[in-house]
Amino acid sequence: MIYTVKNENAGAKKIALDDLILTKDYPTAAGSRMLENYMSLFDAEVVTRLQAAGYDIAGKVNVGEFSLDLLGETSYFGANTDADGNLVSALSESLNDADACLCVDSNGTPRRAAALSGQCFIKPTYAAVSRYGLVATVCSGETVGVLAKTADTCAEILAAVAGHDDKDGTSLPQERIDAAKQATEIKKIAVPVSFLANLSADMKAVADAAIADLKAQGVEVVEIEDEILAFAQPVWNTLSAAELCNNINRFDGVKYGYRSPNYKNIEDLYTNSRTEAFGILTKMQLLYGSEVLSTENYMPVYDKALRMRRVICERFAEIFGSFDAVLLPACSQTAYSTTDTDTAYNESLYTAPASVSGLPVVVCKGVQLVGKALSDGALLALAAKL
Repeated sequence: MIYTVKNENAGAKKIALDDLILTKDYPTAAGSRMLENYMSLFDAEVVTRLQAAGYDIAGKVNVGEFSLDLLGETSYFGANTDADGNLVSALSESLNDADACLCVDSNGTPRRAAALSGQCFIKPTYAAVSRYGLVATVCSGETVGVLAKTADTCAEILAAVAGHDDKDGTSLPQERIDAAKQATEIKKIAVPVSFLANLSADMKAVADAAIADLKAQGVEVVEIEDEILAFAQPVWNTLSAAELCNNINRFDGVKYGYRSPNYKNIEDLYTNSRTEAFGILTKMQLLYGSEVLSTENYMPVYDKALRMRRVICERFAEIFGSFDAVLLPACSQTAYSTTDTDTAYNESLYTAPASVSGLPVVVCKGVQLVGKALSDGALLALAAKL
């Protein structure tokens, strides 16, 4: 953890926070030089709720810059690797010192971390957990989830932080959030076969083992053909770039954040501060986001992506007419040694469907189980069995 907190309550469970979650007592950098040593004036709502429920904060965990990457490799504070040079997520490593970690899932980083480390992660239904007090990146998709070693721990921590919040304009009504806690049984799961096509041999074996475990629990698993869900990838890459572009316009070197010492006028200040502070993946997203929001591209690209989001949601609804959940890989490989930007874009194929639609996801046994809206409790109950 990049910031460790000294806690006096030895009996309380310790919860780590990823570094997109604002805390007033220690810095929030979001993995970026732009926000290095930034101190928030307030705690995020999830922090307030954790402490009110009797949990202690164990510390802040390093993330990739604005959590846009695979496993944190773009962080200004450095990537984590193992002895073989493979990327290791600081989120999963935080469970060596904490009982659970609250993670902001926007581009699927904590889902990949859970899948590769054999841990459990719940991305709840969008707006079931308050987003108040996050470093905003992709507001229409980012969701605070829980990473832990067991599904039961995920459920316990999620119960502490979920709930309506008037400070979050997207927050669901409390009665709908309460409905998400109901653990109805999942009996039938769909597996879109196109998502299994390009997996490495090792990851294909992980998916096959998870399917076998589900069948051993009495769950019917059916392969289906699907040509629509994969379109979530370009939709997500378009919408996330556009929203990120808007959200980090505030980081200009004037009010707060990194300020370049090399400028003669306001244009130099903006340009040099952002050039020196942002990493290559963030710059790529900014450029692409600016392009899709331009006058000539707004309707044919950005607006079309919004309409495709609706089509993908309708396709999920159609699938859920016959199935209780959808099984997807969380990633294509069991290890990554690369830090190239193409891989971060390509791997969104597996995480984009749930991000675009706002549906709940549980990662366990190395795969994702995507459920219908407000089926969080049912997904966690099945994960606990597995």
